Amino acid sequence: MEQIISPIALYLICALGAGGIALALPRRGLTHTKDKAFRYGGTVIVAAAFGFAALLMGIKASDAGNPMPNLFFYPFAFVAIGASVRMITHKRPVYSALYFIMTIIASCGMYILLSAEFMAFALVIIYAGAILITYLFVIMLATQAPTGDGDDDLSDVDAVAREPMLATAIGFVMVGLITAAMFGGVGELPSPKMTQAQAQNSVFAYLPKKVDKILDREGLLEDGWLVSRDHETGMAMIDPDARTIQIELVGMDNHGHDAVLETRTLTDEDWPEALVADNLDRLGFNLLNDHPIMIEVAGIILLMAMLGATVLARKHTELEDAIKAAQARKLGTMFDDGEPSGGHA
Repeated sequence: MEQIISPIALYLICALGAGGIALALPRRGLTHTKDKAFRYGGTVIVAAAFGFAALLMGIKASDAGNPMPNLFFYPFAFVAIGASVRMITHKRPVYSALYFIMTIIASCGMYILLSAEFMAFALVIIYAGAILITYLFVIMLATQAPTGDGDDDLSDVDAVAREPMLATAIGFVMVGLITAAMFGGVGELPSPKMTQAQAQNSVFAYLPKKVDKILDREGLLEDGWLVSRDHETGMAMIDPDARTIQIELVGMDNHGHDAVLETRTLTDEDWPEALVADNLDRLGFNLLNDHPIMIEVAGIILLMAMLGATVLARKHTELEDAIKAAQARKLGTMFDDGEPSGGHA
């Protein structure tokens, strides 16, 4: 961390940013003028904190002789920080969702600068697409529409932060801890035993059909030949360390059963250039093989959000129906008592 920013400066910046966010969050008991002044003041403090952080990191980078970030990084970072601050300080949830889109798009730009195209596309498709639609669905069902254009018509649940000081304190403490762990924890991890090429291509042992397609496309498999599979695990017989692949000819034996008629080994000289696992291969296999429960849990969380929004919307509808029924009974009682509503004698 010392090569990028001083730890003391990092924690001071987090404290300054937390104070700015706490001021910018909407709260009760303030007039419109004071509330606007607090929001603008908090936004300026947050901008100053992150600007100070960028200045310190630039000085550190210049002293160490490291190149400065790409020029496109600064507008993306400015939009991401500004939109994220406005997202949590805006009083109307729908506008907060729109600022969330700006934050996602700016983050995608920074991922592209890091050559992480998959992460950029995944953010747009998943967050700016599916998850944002779910958010808007929940907001429209669970939020009571105001009767006017003013902020006073909004419900306190939607327009006022419940615990602004506690929320910002916890949030920026987590930011400081995660940043410290990111710089200090990665260097303490054990070094991988496999080289980068071996780690990339080891995933092909679990993808025998893809290896078949690549070898067939390169003209290394004749009719009836396939990559050999382990009979117990079904994994491909491929050795990324020695860059060898065992293939076999599958046909019918004398009894009419499928059998391996011949085996052959492709050496390093026959290893095709296209047989290199990319980010999509490794990431897709890791998600579906090592973390399938996490994907299911994410789907369940989204489903529960929709169910909760439906329950809240039903309560609002039942409340409105009860008010209308009470008003109708009141009017009926007035007519039964001989008091016409038109004012005629």
